[in-house]
Amino acid sequence: MKLAYFLPLEADNMQETQIDTWLYGVLARYGGEPQNRTFVNLQVALPAGGLMRDLLATLQMDTAERGITFINGDLSAMPGVQPDMDHPLKDGDRVAFFHLQSMWPFQYRHGVGMIDEMQTAINGSENIGLHHTYRSMKMF
Repeated sequence: MKLAYFLPLEADNMQETQIDTWLYGVLARYGGEPQNRTFVNLQVALPAGGLMRDLLATLQMDTAERGITFINGDLSAMPGVQPDMDHPLKDGDRVAFFHLQSMWPFQYRHGVGMIDEMQTAINGSENIGLHHTYRSMKMF
């Protein structure tokens, strides 16, 4: 008599997505190195179909703590403009989180590549999302 063990169907569909995650400045503490203030590079495993919000939850990082964010070299978020929360991440994606005090050279701001969600948010913005300084906006 031959016995076979079959995994439940849902286990067959459970695949991991590896995200190449870079945390710069004070955000490096979310990489498990609280004393590190320069950068940390992590390989973060998410379930297939994971979103930016899932990556932030895995890192236990509040989205308000991140400044400029890039996905595969394309701008995905800035302080006060974070349309990437539901952006799906794919295996091998590189995500870079910069802290709020990080400077982004002005000459790189115009013509920067953006994810579709960011491009839509910028196009719908009165000031095209460009500022010399950023501050929290109170919602009434």
